[in-house]
Amino acid sequence: MEHILEAVRSFDGVLELAPVEGGEFPEIAWNDHFFYYAPDGEVPQREQPYATVVTKNYPGDDRCDLDAPGRRRLNVRVGRERFIELTGEDPRSAPAPRDLTAVDVVFGHPAYRALGWVSIINPGPATHELAIDLLRQAHDDARSRAERRTLR
Repeated sequence: MEHILEAVRSFDGVLELAPVEGGEFPEIAWNDHFFYYAPDGEVPQREQPYATVVTKNYPGDDRCDLDAPGRRRLNVRVGRERFIELTGEDPRSAPAPRDLTAVDVVFGHPAYRALGWVSIINPGPATHELAIDLLRQAHDDARSRAERRTLR
């Protein structure tokens, strides 16, 4: 995961929020990472992050067993078409039964699949390069959205 974090940190215009204990963000977000396209260094007001790395279960999102030691889940906004390519499922349909605790595999995000998000728990040899490619594309897509907003 550290290699993946290093890769996304190298993208032009990336803004990483990594809340820590005692900071301005709520405790639930501590030790997680949120990535935006924001070349001005300011969190975009009308844009969600394009990727996150979470280190724990969240309320309503606890089926991946992220509270277990050493588990982190990469979440990336890939859009509907890429979601279908990666999972073989329509993000708007009910997910096929699968083990949401499996590591190093791509699956639809347990809570945000309908919005075209995929997840990988502890990316490893099978998904490392794919994860970086997905992050790069998500970053480029976020840049395109930002550029369209500034043209209005």
